[in-house]
This record gives sequence, C-alpha cells and structure tokens, in this order.
Amino acid sequence: MKRKCQDYESRLPDNTAVKQQQLPAFRLQLTASEILSGFFAIGLFCLGMGIILLLSAKSIKEVEGNVYLYYKLYGFYQNLYRYILSRSNIQLVGADVKDVRNCAPFRTSDNGLPIAPCGAIANSMFNDTIVLWYNFNSSTHIRVPMVRTETAWWTDKYVKFQNPAFQNLSSAFAGTAKPPNWPKPVYELDEKDPGNNGFINDDFIVWMRTAAFPNFKKLYRRLHRIGNFTEGLPAGSYSFIINYNFPVSRFQGQKAVVLSTLTWSGGSSLFLALAYLVTGAVTLLASFSMMALHLKLKERKTFFLQ
Repeated sequence: MKRKCQDYESRLPDNTAVKQQQLPAFRLQLTASEILSGFFAIGLFCLGMGIILLLSAKSIKEVEGNVYLYYKLYGFYQNLYRYILSRSNIQLVGADVKDVRNCAPFRTSDNGLPIAPCGAIANSMFNDTIVLWYNFNSSTHIRVPMVRTETAWWTDKYVKFQNPAFQNLSSAFAGTAKPPNWPKPVYELDEKDPGNNGFINDDFIVWMRTAAFPNFKKLYRRLHRIGNFTEGLPAGSYSFIINYNFPVSRFQGQKAVVLSTLTWSGGSSLFLALAYLVTGAVTLLASFSMMALHLKLKERKTFFLQ
C-alpha cells in the first residue's frame, strides 16, 4: 500500500507555478457598451465598403479605355473534387514532364506515352479562337490588335508553372503525347511568340486556375485603348469572328464573349460588394438586437433594485 502511494506521488507534476497553472493571467472583460460599439463599427464599415464596391462595379463602361476580352462559360463545373486533383504539379513546374501519377483518367495516350500536360483540367482547356474586327462598311474590315500575354497571375506565370530546362522546347517534351482534345502539342500553343509556349503559355495558365462557381469568365486577351486604334478613322462598328472548337453541348452549358474595363476593385463582379453589404446588414441587425436586449435587462435590473 505504501509503495502504491509512492508511485502515485511520483507521477504528480512538480509543484511549480507553470505546471500547477498558477501563473498570473489577463482575462479580457468587455462591457456591453464596448461589444455593441464594436458590432456597430464593423457593420458600418462593411456597409460602407459594400456601397463603394457596388458603385465601382457599376461604373465600368464597355468598349472604352483599356479593354479586356473575356470568355464566359455557363454550367461548367471546374470545382469538382476529382477534376481539381487531376493534374501533376511536378510536371507543371518542369521537374519531370513524364510524371502522370495523379492525372487519371488522362495519364497516357493510346500508344502508352505519358500525356503532357496530363489530367482532366488540361485536357478540357478552352480553345475557341476569338478575333475582333473594326468595320468601316460592308466591304472594309480591319483586325483589332490584341495582346495575348500578361493575362495570367504573376505568381502562376513565374512560380507555379515552368518549362523544363532545355534549350529546344520540343526536345524537352520528346517521348510524351498531347492531351486527346488538343489539336497540337503544348510547345506549339503560340506560333507567333516562342516565349509563350509550353507550360508558361498564358492561355494555358489562365485555364488551369480553376473557378469556384459553375458560371465564370476568364481573361482571354488585352486590348489597349480602342479609341487610339480608331482615331482618325471613319465611324464604324465592331464584330467578332469566333472559331468554335470548345463544345458546350456535352455538359449542356453555354458560352459568351465579354468586353469589359477594370476599376481599382477589379472587374464587374458584384460578389465582393454583395458580401460586404450582407455582412454589414447582418452585423447591424445583430447589434440592434443585442442593444435592445441589453436595455431591457438593464431596466429590469433597475426595477428590482427599487
């Protein structure tokens, strides 16, 4: 019995302030007025930001200033779990173009060659060709120049996507096959700009950043001021010529072309503005409810004291 007591005492923590949890501590105690003030401040801030973002998004004009050309898809679910995982990050950073372990069901071709780039995301890349024309009249048309580079995020372009360390890009992808839905290999995506080929192609990088919602738009081209391009030319109209390669009937979706400018808060998306407005409204509603409850309890306490 004595030995059991000694064993029990040996397992006790040391009698120190740290192990006995006797150190002095600070306990934050906020009053009701301080909590209500905080809620009111957050609510007003969110409402203010929501109104500013909403007005900013509404101020975007079409076909003026520096214009951005987007393609928009409806009903395309890039947020499916298996779809998001179907890619090889080892391959995309140029470490090993034959690494296809996580790319099911698009790992290898019918000939058994590893696909580069592999995976469902790369295989379903948007491949319509969109051309903007300026029309003087029914017989005279001028193609509007568009910039196909600098459409991807900087971190994606220079960190997450890299080509293999080869002087000849086609040699770097020797022994691999193109994705089944692609008309040409990855090292021939941009015939006019050799520096925009391979895994660092802007169109490819933009597509590989998956969207969170089934209806989304992605940046396709940049247009410098259209007004400068048409300055001194007779009044005319614009038209698109689209080479339809991306099938939307397979997933019962739709596609569209969007011309838009940008503001300090980004594009014309209302999601961020609505999020701030809803958060601010809910916070203010909670603040008024808590204030009413606080005043009611305060009156009841005063009544009992009397």
